[in-house]
Amino acid sequence: MRQVPWRYVESWNCIACGACCKGYEVVLSFPEWMNIIYSYGVGVTRPSISKFHLKRRSDGSCIFLCKNFNQWLCGLQYMKPTACKLWPFKILSRPKFGRANEALYNYNDRRLYVYVDPLCMGIRWGNPARRFVHQTITEIVEIALGLREKQYYSTSKIPYRPAYFRARGRKII
Repeated sequence: MRQVPWRYVESWNCIACGACCKGYEVVLSFPEWMNIIYSYGVGVTRPSISKFHLKRRSDGSCIFLCKNFNQWLCGLQYMKPTACKLWPFKILSRPKFGRANEALYNYNDRRLYVYVDPLCMGIRWGNPARRFVHQTITEIVEIALGLREKQYYSTSKIPYRPAYFRARGRKII
């Protein structure tokens, strides 16, 4: 599916549908991999030739995806990989998916290109709302640039209970 420039998005909110955790493979940085295997063991990850990935269940979903009533939650919320924090956004230094003018986002005199995966069900299409531009996109860009770790606008608004996730995470292994 072709990525869409952020200027076609009115707003975005995670609706905890779990689609991202069911359909996409998560690539881990080396420090993320170390942190996860230290907490959960090496069995929850999978190596490839040059990368580490989160392991997937037989149905293709992430091993840390947990169902809570009708919502899907991340069992790694307190140490969520950057790739998961950024989804459905892609922050690039060049316009890889075309439409450069619509994808351009200036951040502190830095030209970045922001795209959105149109398969995300939390996207509301239209002219970008001021709040979306100044809060969500800025937060995503800062996470991508390594200037911020914590999420507020770019994650679901479900209250997070670390003990629940740690207990669920240990059952997975």
